[in-house]
Amino acid sequence: MDFYYHAGSPPCRSTFMVAKSLGLELNLKYMNLLTGDHLKPEFVAINPEHTIPTIDDNGFVLWESRAIMGYLADTYGKDDSLYPKDTKKRAVVNQRLYFDIGVLYQCFSEYFWPQVMQKVSADPEKLKKVEEALGFLNIYLEGQTYVTGEKLTIADLSIFSTLSTYTLADEIDFNPYPNVQKWYTHLEKTAPGREFNKKGIDDLKQWLSEAKK
Repeated sequence: MDFYYHAGSPPCRSTFMVAKSLGLELNLKYMNLLTGDHLKPEFVAINPEHTIPTIDDNGFVLWESRAIMGYLADTYGKDDSLYPKDTKKRAVVNQRLYFDIGVLYQCFSEYFWPQVMQKVSADPEKLKKVEEALGFLNIYLEGQTYVTGEKLTIADLSIFSTLSTYTLADEIDFNPYPNVQKWYTHLEKTAPGREFNKKGIDDLKQWLSEAKK
């Protein structure tokens, strides 16, 4: 299975971690976005949106990380623990995935990346949105080990990748959210593919350090 990726991308890291959870070996195809690998005709031919991650599973091409994660779990999971088939349990996993992309990932992107890419000052109102999102996640984790209960799901790995990216911002602190902090620390030690996730964060930190010079 071909996996088009960049380790700095949170959706790529979460997709990789799901594949690792399933014991899948990926044919890694690194995409250097700064030099336009994603805009090359051969890649656009398989993904007209030219986004990553993208997989090519023996001719079946799919992009959008959360769609890929669900496909991988359904197709290659030895059981349904990562993505339950029970409709109510799956609905909760989906809700957390939508919360991740629509709230956690979105509010951080709107707060943090303009500071980096456009050199604008931090917006305290946007920081409040990030803190509000962490507060919601803290509630979701109350009295349970993972974001949907007592079993690791694709929602945990998606959100873990997002929150790993939060650590790029020194002013964002998980300590006021004890359930989040406990969960995050646990996944740092146990998440399949966590080494790949850490490398992606380390690469981003290095890039940010160089960008500030």
